[in-house]
Amino acid sequence: MTRFIHDRFAKEYLAELLSPIGTVNIGRDVTSEVREIDVCFIPNTAIPEYSSSLGLLGKMAQTTAIFEPFRNPITVSEVWGCMSKLWDLQSELERQARRENTRYDGAQWPRLWILTPTASKALVSGFGGIPNLSNWIEGIYFFPEHWRGAIVVIHQLPETPETLWLRILGKGKVQMRAIAQLSALATDDPLRITALELLYRLQSNLVADPKQQLEAEERELIMAIAPLFQQQLQAAEQQGIERGIERGRQEQQRLILENFLRVRFGELTPQMTIFLAPISKLSAAEFTVLLLAISMLSVNEAGGEAAVKLLAENTLKMSAPDLEDLLPQAVTNLLALPGEELTLLVEQLSELSAEELRARLGKIPE
Repeated sequence: MTRFIHDRFAKEYLAELLSPIGTVNIGRDVTSEVREIDVCFIPNTAIPEYSSSLGLLGKMAQTTAIFEPFRNPITVSEVWGCMSKLWDLQSELERQARRENTRYDGAQWPRLWILTPTASKALVSGFGGIPNLSNWIEGIYFFPEHWRGAIVVIHQLPETPETLWLRILGKGKVQMRAIAQLSALATDDPLRITALELLYRLQSNLVADPKQQLEAEERELIMAIAPLFQQQLQAAEQQGIERGIERGRQEQQRLILENFLRVRFGELTPQMTIFLAPISKLSAAEFTVLLLAISMLSVNEAGGEAAVKLLAENTLKMSAPDLEDLLPQAVTNLLALPGEELTLLVEQLSELSAEELRARLGKIPE
């Protein structure tokens, strides 16, 4: 069922956007019955400018919180399930405070944010949900005070920049309009790059299995996402006309790759930095394929290492196509070089003959 693909996208999307300002756990287990929290967020890094750029989502992330995103309209039983997770987490945090002999007061209690595309009036009123327009915007219904939660009806949120990052999690036309507004942001906007990467991965997952029965709105979603990466590259080429199309394209591809890697893996490793210049010389089509391949990697140390291998592999393919028959060994030998030696060899690749490269990179270590 494609619902699980959308659920995974929502969890990863929230985790990526919130990780710069706090600790994010996806799928945190609570209690012996193992109820899994979708996204558990604990703020720890105050970055006012970044929080402000997240708009409404940043305001929600000012305190410890549980985010429970739903692809389809939430039901009564699902609301109860979310509330149970909140109470379990609160009890767990109180027990932890007692073990550590630290104070835990009401201001530290977590808050529950249920994100749903739509919700009936009967469901909202049945849980005592009311708006708080003096402090929050339309579309958010707060439970009674001590319940510490709210239902966020995404399709009722005003379509303003402040709500963009939540409306990306909507459905149908609401999500389509949010994606259109996303595409209008600057191509080097870090949040745009993050959202674009995750949306492109969502598209890939939706089309990966031909047995899946896609809904009409999912087919429209795929069509809406597809042009975004090409738009990123076309914008780069357009900006490069004044300085020479090819040079400008390479500079912009380098910037896109640098931001893409930094947003995905948190920081650039020295080896990633070495390959930025040669990879920027790939054609637009090859560059897009590479970004898609990297976007499918896990967001951890192993994923970062796999990304470096992809960068090295594409650099060798471009500079020395005759090494195809021993490419895996050449990549291994290349990445085994010390930093300075690796940098020098990468810079010299275009000047070395196929025989020289085979002699230096084609040997199997004894």
